Amino acid sequence: MPKNVSEVIRRQRGFALVLVLWVLSLLTIMAGSFALSMRRETTIVAGIKNTAKAAALAESGMAIAEAMLLIPDKNQRWQADGSIYEINSPNAFIASGEVGGHIRIQLFAETGKIDLNKADQKLLGSLFGQSPLADDDKQQAKLIAAILDWRDTDDLVHTDGAEKQEYQDANLTYQPTNKPFQTLDELRLVLGMDEATFQWLQPLVTVYSGQPQVNAQQATKDVLAVLPDVDLALLDDYIRNRRDSLLNGLPLPPAPIPNAKSAPLGDNDVLTIVCEAQMDDGASTVISAVIKKADSGQSKPFQLLKWQTPTAKDGSLFAEANNELLIKEYDESEFNH
Repeated sequence: MPKNVSEVIRRQRGFALVLVLWVLSLLTIMAGSFALSMRRETTIVAGIKNTAKAAALAESGMAIAEAMLLIPDKNQRWQADGSIYEINSPNAFIASGEVGGHIRIQLFAETGKIDLNKADQKLLGSLFGQSPLADDDKQQAKLIAAILDWRDTDDLVHTDGAEKQEYQDANLTYQPTNKPFQTLDELRLVLGMDEATFQWLQPLVTVYSGQPQVNAQQATKDVLAVLPDVDLALLDDYIRNRRDSLLNGLPLPPAPIPNAKSAPLGDNDVLTIVCEAQMDDGASTVISAVIKKADSGQSKPFQLLKWQTPTAKDGSLFAEANNELLIKEYDESEFNH
């Protein structure tokens, strides 16, 4: 065979070998990419599945809370003063049953908060006196007056307040409703309200109480601390004694507030229930509902007023700081019946 022909053949074989190596490399890369994609999709699907299980578990916890609020015996009934209850390893609530988890449930009576529509100027002054505006007396006064102007039925301006003209002067496209607040988010619209103050106010105020006074027996420590005339030196002892009374089924102690309103949870009280489920595989879900006991004759015992999923910034019920609010732990088997 001529030398030039054999040289051509060797070159062709070399090219074919390089081509094969390139094809094998490409197939290897494609296979690796496909495997990685499949692993990612599997992880995503597993995450969605586990989150769905946590959501179902949290909803089961919500149903348990409603049942515990209907117990006739007040010593067995769950308290709505910010107390936390925990249910451990509730496999029975998961259809597949292969993953365990834990539920923490916290309840708040809206009568244990400051009602934006009923609080007088003294109570609002005490509230804002400990807000992020505590060092700005002038801004406090303006904001309180603006709240009063928002909720009243006239166009008369309180001193330092704000009615239609003041909102126009601030280049706002809305004006006070001149009627009671319908939601807490409406508070964001009040002239002078900033986001930091609004976020601080949220756990302390309500639009559902309908009472000018706070029910001290159902109030959290944070709410009690902003009330007028509260004896702060006795507050920690009161919260501790109240928790001990709940744990031991004893009458609740009197609040360290002169002429404080104290009453057990009423049938017509509105409550907020926060339920967090954490699975053993790390998935978690938090849901929150505002409920009110339904009128007789209704098919369900409670009327749902609001349903939401709190954001991560609101913190976890499983945080160590919340352990002091834990009243009782249950095993899931106690609810199987």
